[in-house]
Amino acid sequence: MDFGVTQKKQDELEKRMASLGIEEKDIEEKFIRSSGPGGQHVNKTASCVHLKHVPSGHEIKMQRERSQGLNRYYARKRLCELMENDKLGKKSSQALKADKIRKQKQRRKRRSKQKPVI
Repeated sequence: MDFGVTQKKQDELEKRMASLGIEEKDIEEKFIRSSGPGGQHVNKTASCVHLKHVPSGHEIKMQRERSQGLNRYYARKRLCELMENDKLGKKSSQALKADKIRKQKQRRKRRSKQKPVI
């Protein structure tokens, strides 16, 4: 796999996929034309990546960058995040981040209610 990212990032992604049991043979990959910002380059090339993980049924459409290689990398990274959410539930990294933000908002709300209005 060559995505146009550093070797370190590529190795980390491969380890993460292996730990979650995601194999390249289980992934169906299609390339479609992107839309939105990016100008003529995006309109002419099929740089948007559509992944489908057959065993789990997860589908990802990624058009974050103008480059097809980077979109392939980010789509696989997103697939790993979805699989972690399924596997770990409330202990996944995304769930922990969301919980942290929710607690911060509650704390700020309590503080704003306590301040006197002048």
